[in-house]
Amino acid sequence: MRRLADENALLRASIAELRDRMTQLEALADTDTLTPLPNRRRFLRELERAVAQASRHGTPAAMLYVDLDSLKTINDRHGHFAGDAALIHVAKLLSGLIRSTDIAARIGGDEFALLLDHLDLESAIDTAERIARCVASTPLDLGGTFIQLQASIGTAAINAGDSVDDVMQRADRNMYVAKAAAA
Repeated sequence: MRRLADENALLRASIAELRDRMTQLEALADTDTLTPLPNRRRFLRELERAVAQASRHGTPAAMLYVDLDSLKTINDRHGHFAGDAALIHVAKLLSGLIRSTDIAARIGGDEFALLLDHLDLESAIDTAERIARCVASTPLDLGGTFIQLQASIGTAAINAGDSVDDVMQRADRNMYVAKAAAA
């Protein structure tokens, strides 16, 4: 009986260790490798949830598609370390500019996405303008070398009947409109 109890205790400890490891792996799978933000995989899961809530309950929400302008120029002029520092800098700015219930994620390269729950389109546009101003007025400090940054932001409301692709495409299209207007 004692032997079975010892084996049972070992199995419970192994199971607990495996559960902890699974939790760590899930967190790694959902986090961008450079910034402290969620990655595209996690963002799409959260966007899918918001799209379902908008269709089921009419819950307002919006998505912002943020493109860091001129990252290639920063990389070419100052090196890839500077480009990485710019991405981290913008990630921190975005995190500080949104509510705790919102989600900012890096979805690839120089692109970020924000999910703004319980926010109408007009308020989301105000948020996008505030973010763009903050990015433009908060230069990246590379040890005394200051690099001006700029972000183009597209906004899309999440409407009943939308798919994730509908929302992403509208926000992306509006981001290119914003980029063209700034040029």
